Amino acid sequence: MNKDNKFKILITDHLSEEGIKNLREFGDVDIQVGVSEERLKELISDYDALIVRSGTKVTREVIEAGTRLRVIGRAGVGVDNIDVEAATERGIMVVNAPEANTISAAEHTIGMLLSLSRNIPAANQSLKSGEWARKKYMGVEVNAKVLGVIGLGRVGTEVAKRAKGLGMQVVAYDPFISPEKASEIGVTLLSFSDVLSTSDFITVHTPLVKATYHLIGKDEFEQMKRGVRVINCARGGIIDENALVEAIKSGKVAGAALDVFEQEPPPADSELLHLEEVVVTPHLGASTEEAQKAAAIVIAEEVIRALNNKPVRNAVNMIYVEEELLNTVKPYLVLAEKLGLLGAQLIEESHHVTEFNVSYEGEVGMMNIDTRLITGAMLKSFLSRFTDGVNYINAWVMAKKFGIKVTESKSEGVENFSSLITLTTVCNGTKNSVSGTLFGKDDPRIVKLYNHRIDATPTGFMLICSFVDKPRVIGPVCTILGDHGINIAGMQVGREKAGGEAIMVLNVDSSVDTAIMEEIKKVPNIIDVKLVKL
Repeated sequence: MNKDNKFKILITDHLSEEGIKNLREFGDVDIQVGVSEERLKELISDYDALIVRSGTKVTREVIEAGTRLRVIGRAGVGVDNIDVEAATERGIMVVNAPEANTISAAEHTIGMLLSLSRNIPAANQSLKSGEWARKKYMGVEVNAKVLGVIGLGRVGTEVAKRAKGLGMQVVAYDPFISPEKASEIGVTLLSFSDVLSTSDFITVHTPLVKATYHLIGKDEFEQMKRGVRVINCARGGIIDENALVEAIKSGKVAGAALDVFEQEPPPADSELLHLEEVVVTPHLGASTEEAQKAAAIVIAEEVIRALNNKPVRNAVNMIYVEEELLNTVKPYLVLAEKLGLLGAQLIEESHHVTEFNVSYEGEVGMMNIDTRLITGAMLKSFLSRFTDGVNYINAWVMAKKFGIKVTESKSEGVENFSSLITLTTVCNGTKNSVSGTLFGKDDPRIVKLYNHRIDATPTGFMLICSFVDKPRVIGPVCTILGDHGINIAGMQVGREKAGGEAIMVLNVDSSVDTAIMEEIKKVPNIIDVKLVKL
């Protein structure tokens, strides 16, 4: 974006006016509802942000065409219509509004459950067509029935609470929820198979990912009670629709209520649209005035914060830090970037990095933050020495692309420092390590280099000399620099033992050209000389 221009934001699905108003106050907003993928690829290069709902498919091709794109906002919870992997690779943030439609989706699920149990849609249509068929639409009570909830996230939890209010016994399967957490809302956690086999009603509330595609298929239907009723208001594709049709026809499944489909809209000849046992709605889970307004306002706020480089709570592909913790974390991010940049410049250009290991010792490892954010900062600065376009969002992906294995370790104890961060790289079988700490909030220090204890300020130009610890090395090096008009701002020397290998770190006020470096290398007992810029 040119400094004299506003950010440009493109909206390609219907968005409530409340959100659009906020965006217009911030930048230039264009609305192109229903735009084709081909047209979107032509348009997107002019925009900093793209906001969609479920109607727009943000493919890899669209993302690659978005040469100035910085953030993609999804006004809702699901991001399966966005190629998040492609966005991450390009360093584009993906944000959503996961809590905006929670209540609406939960209420719609309960509405579908009751409609299914009492045949309300079919009875309504029958009466309006002139019939009075009371016996034909005999239903079942939900009171005292077992509801199986697959996925106890935000929506699943709200569904469980409302089902308890209807007198249902609620069981659930969710590998990420503890039994203690489930018991707080009156839910019993069971295995996936046990939920299938014990439930009278089953409702799914998981995201659509590789692991959940056709999560419920032929084998799963066979494990269910005869006469079970199934509800899906989450994502099309979680339930195998062909297997569901067969299970209904066989009588295994008494009925199904579907708000979502594998293909939306479903084809006109889909059997699900013609079976009397199936209740359908056209993806209405989030279609309430309250949910749409909330989603629009939240996504507008998140996109604005992302474009302003402020912390974003609902980033799908970036770690979030609470604002009250940001001031605590920021000094460590600065230190991490210095360590990454220094570590990269210690590596010979011809060497290939295979491992990138970060250890956190002392207070920094025990802080109530995700250290992956700090590691990501270190990776970002490290990789920026070898390639362009690396940022906090794509640093981990870029490392994987280059075949670098990234690991973290933490320990409570550390000698001599309250906190210590160490980067160890492995290149061609050789390990290089550099450690840093904070002496104050704004005072990062390099305290160990090549296993030598030092105390250097990581700023500006630094000349790093390794040498045999003998007389007449430090003086001649400093004299050479002085003879060439290079001022020394600081000097640190570290060694393991007298007469062994030692290291000298000189903070200098200007760069040191190759000819001067070669002159320094000729000083007796000098092993190696490197110039780094931090």
